[in-house]
Amino acid sequence: MKITCCWMYAIGNYGYPPSLENMFKAIEEMAALGFEYIELEGLGEENLRQVIAHTTDLKQHCTNHGLKISNFAVLLPEIISMDPGVQQKAFDLFKQGTETAAALNSPYVWIDSFAPPLKVIEGQFLSNELTFGHQLRVEVPSGFSWERFWDNFVTAVRKCTEIVKASGMTLLVEPRVGEVTSNSEALIRLSEAVADDHFGVILDTAHQHAQKELLPLSVHKLGNLLKYVHVADNDGRDNRHFGIGDGNIDWDAVFTSLKQIGFDGFYAIDLEKLPDLGKKFVENKEILEGYAKRYNL
Repeated sequence: MKITCCWMYAIGNYGYPPSLENMFKAIEEMAALGFEYIELEGLGEENLRQVIAHTTDLKQHCTNHGLKISNFAVLLPEIISMDPGVQQKAFDLFKQGTETAAALNSPYVWIDSFAPPLKVIEGQFLSNELTFGHQLRVEVPSGFSWERFWDNFVTAVRKCTEIVKASGMTLLVEPRVGEVTSNSEALIRLSEAVADDHFGVILDTAHQHAQKELLPLSVHKLGNLLKYVHVADNDGRDNRHFGIGDGNIDWDAVFTSLKQIGFDGFYAIDLEKLPDLGKKFVENKEILEGYAKRYNL
């Protein structure tokens, strides 16, 4: 089993997004926790441009601490904008972010499933603030056309896939509560529309369990599309990202299904901001190592 430390460790300790200085600090700390693999992210234009400008230093810093990049996120919600000018600017920056991922030797570039253009009445989308457990109430604006929006969304994801493929990597989409492709069926529909072998998906156990998906079945539904797993627990009601065993996910069933489909990708520990966060990451790493031995993963 290849276990990786999600960038949520850095976000939980240093904010959303962490400053460049704190990115370097978080990398050191993740290595000290005993991880061999970590994620990195470029969150929004300002943070992504900082990462791009310091790619060589970040790569060297990871190398110096014995770390490899398992996944690099280029998170620019503007890539699904209905405004062609805004969208093109985002694509240009996305391409630079993809080149950074390649320079960091990441096998994947990952994007969120992104929020649709709805009016928020209560709560907030995760693209705006990374806080969990809140209820979300929205209103569909007058004149909204799902068909037009979906066509634009598919075209954007297809273009991102082409950009990533040109650099020899695979694009992954992470499903998140309340976003455009928030469940397995939506991810499958998106994959059929994109129709490219360099497109894949993330199984996010916390997000998908919070939406009442039957995770063992989701694994089989996604099948070969499934390239990466984000590991966190919750109670199946609120969108929380707790440690394994602190919710009610049936982990034995999940790992049995992953074994059945022959999944051999990364398992990324994805905890929200919790007390003693570093200790929780280490505990969950040890729990995953136990499951790896039990199921020969």
